[in-house]
Amino acid sequence: MKSTETSEERKPATMTLAPNPANQCFGCGGANVDGMKLTFVQDDEKRRIVGRFVLGERYQGGGGMAHGGIIATLLDEAMGKVCRFREVRAVTAELTVEYLKPVSVREEIVVEGWETEQKGRNLFHVGEVRNAAGDVLARGKGRFVIIGEAARKKV
Repeated sequence: MKSTETSEERKPATMTLAPNPANQCFGCGGANVDGMKLTFVQDDEKRRIVGRFVLGERYQGGGGMAHGGIIATLLDEAMGKVCRFREVRAVTAELTVEYLKPVSVREEIVVEGWETEQKGRNLFHVGEVRNAAGDVLARGKGRFVIIGEAARKKV
């Protein structure tokens, strides 16, 4: 029997976003020797970006808890990758973080980002850091501005 599926329909619902070996980004780049080399999963069905990490001692601020700047980095990375669903490049214009509970550097956390709205070149994204039990430990909101060719086309 012949399949009537198109290549678009056969496309996997998720894709691993491994660090690019040529990218110098501190968060997700593979070429930055001091970087975090974060790997995320792109879930096309849910339109979410998800990462699972055990940060390790290197990223603690004190007392075995993650440094606030590292938490902000995780949220910024997850929310920034949400731009992939629109196939545009965008830069972080605003980022706010609510630190709700301490984030252990020794336990697995889940970082997730998704879009809430678009207004012109502005994309509004939300991100969360959760523990294994699903408790929200930190929440971020970001505004990302589309740049490059897509910006010139007045998205």
